[in-house]
Amino acid sequence: MTSGNTDRRKTKWSVITGAPCSGKTAVIQMLEQQGYKVIHEVARAYIDGQLKKGKLISEIKADKRAFERHILMEKCRIEARLASDELIFFDRAVPDSVAYYRLNGLNPAEPLQKAREVRYQKVFLLERLAFLPDPVRAENDSTARRLEQLIKESYRALDYDIIQVPLLSIAERTEFILNFF
Repeated sequence: MTSGNTDRRKTKWSVITGAPCSGKTAVIQMLEQQGYKVIHEVARAYIDGQLKKGKLISEIKADKRAFERHILMEKCRIEARLASDELIFFDRAVPDSVAYYRLNGLNPAEPLQKAREVRYQKVFLLERLAFLPDPVRAENDSTARRLEQLIKESYRALDYDIIQVPLLSIAERTEFILNFF
């Protein structure tokens, strides 16, 4: 690690990440049902809220830079309010924004800088399931595959060891993750 990384806020937080259609939300929901504190995916919540206001996904994501920056800053606002010593599971985290910036051809300097401010305890990458489109998901199977690679690169560039979560049932994936604690 470079000297700039030594001032990171160290946490007991863990990230559940992966490509669209990897089962992140289902695992996060199961962890929540089991009593764990979770942070749901910021982008999904924002998009759902905008859709309820009558906007189309194309309108919501029309300005890619503004959209991605809004999601990044909201992740940072949420993290700033959380206790570092509490076990919390995130459905995506700040380093995922680095991948999304790159996917959209945006300069990732800001999300990289923000990602260096916090150190997550563990990062779990869920293996992809069959791709299923939905009203919120703008990606296709090819984009999901590319995004998975960018996510891996983003976390590795930030010195994380990625724990690969294999294709299992939701309960088995959740148990697999909890076995690391």
